[in-house]
Amino acid sequence: MLAVRDLEAFYGPSQALFGVDFAVGEGEMVALLGRNGMGKTTTIRAICGLTPPRGGSVSFLGRDLRGLPAFRVARLGIGLVPEGRRCFPNLTVRENLLATARDGAWDRTRTEALFPRLGERADQSARTLSGGEQQMLAIGRALMTNPRLLILDEATEGLAPVIRQEIWAAIRAVKGSGQAILIVDKNLKDLLPLSDACVILEKGHSVWHGTADALAADAGLQDRFLGV
Repeated sequence: MLAVRDLEAFYGPSQALFGVDFAVGEGEMVALLGRNGMGKTTTIRAICGLTPPRGGSVSFLGRDLRGLPAFRVARLGIGLVPEGRRCFPNLTVRENLLATARDGAWDRTRTEALFPRLGERADQSARTLSGGEQQMLAIGRALMTNPRLLILDEATEGLAPVIRQEIWAAIRAVKGSGQAILIVDKNLKDLLPLSDACVILEKGHSVWHGTADALAADAGLQDRFLGV
């Protein structure tokens, strides 16, 4: 579904990605891992057309994404839950969901069944929500685009433990529906049991690919590339 090959990206004259390689298949959940500053968010931005790649290739459903503006990438079927949530603060919960809605299985009824709080707070402005509720809204908003691939950047960062568990339960349900997912998160305990495959980034390079089970069983590998 998604194929990233030898991806390079820059911020001005500074190179941030030096050759990132991985793929996401239909119905697969792939974890993009690495310490802070290793290129995870830049990789996502390059896929979505927010930081245009200068080298390598990105293809989605056989379509070359290089050079496409972000809105065209989204229309091809990539739904993004960005780091920091980025809900529309002046819009209500309902308006945030409807602003991105496209025809498909994910409608308001199904989204609010996944996150009942969104239904309870439908008429509140997004700025009045807690951080956890905003993250639910960001995920719901992305699902309402009915994406072929859902990308979550820092899915549970900064959330209280009880809210994190609600988010993980929702991600488990979404994956169970057959949704392809690319996810960034630091909580390996919850992330690895849900993931099919993992790729680790180190200083803008992809340095390891493998199954989530293989990574979970290798404490040395975790410590080398993911430990503090």
